[in-house]
Amino acid sequence: MNSKIALVTGASKGIGYEVARQLGQQGMTVLVSARTQHDADEAAGTLKNEGVDAVGVELEVTNREHIAKLAGFIEAQYGKLDILVNNAGVLLKEGTEGAFEQSFEVNTFAPFHITEALLPLLLKSDAGRIVNQSSALGSMQFLLSNELAQQLATPSYSASKAALNMLTVFWANKYKDTPLKINTVHPGLVKTRMGGDKGELTPEEGAKTAVRYATIDADGPTGGFFYMDNTLPW
Repeated sequence: MNSKIALVTGASKGIGYEVARQLGQQGMTVLVSARTQHDADEAAGTLKNEGVDAVGVELEVTNREHIAKLAGFIEAQYGKLDILVNNAGVLLKEGTEGAFEQSFEVNTFAPFHITEALLPLLLKSDAGRIVNQSSALGSMQFLLSNELAQQLATPSYSASKAALNMLTVFWANKYKDTPLKINTVHPGLVKTRMGGDKGELTPEEGAKTAVRYATIDADGPTGGFFYMDNTLPW
């Protein structure tokens, strides 16, 4: 099988949908994941109508059974995975019950368990790529120096994204002697439900950084934090 296989989590709408769309436009088979099979199939169907080879897959990212089932499906159907974009995330209202714990469940624990389950398949690729969709709000140095970031940051969101950034560095170090490359990206302030009225970019624009680092060449970076061509501070 010559076609690249890409999995995008949280891909039924917003930035994730656009990441799946743009990867599919490059001729890849895109696994479009969503919390329910219905939502996944609906998004994949729309992409198919645009000529994208899209397959809807059910993945509630905090559900270990879903993760294991999806890993088995990818192995049986494709035998490898070339690209994983850990895009699914939440920005919960601070002060609501369980917001801190739920933020870590979705933004940190879920990408960890998904990545660990899929690493054997990614290592079978000649050019495996992992992109973790993080945020500049997870950068400690950025938060100390940027007033807008200080206004937008919440403890649960920022801490969960900072922890995701650390996982990127851990995996990049662990697999530095393999073709696998792992990077963290910041999409920018995007006009989505999460971005709210502070959003400046369209979802299409917000997807570009993740797509760029999901498709970097063999001489591209690993273990970095990026927004487009810019390297961000940890």
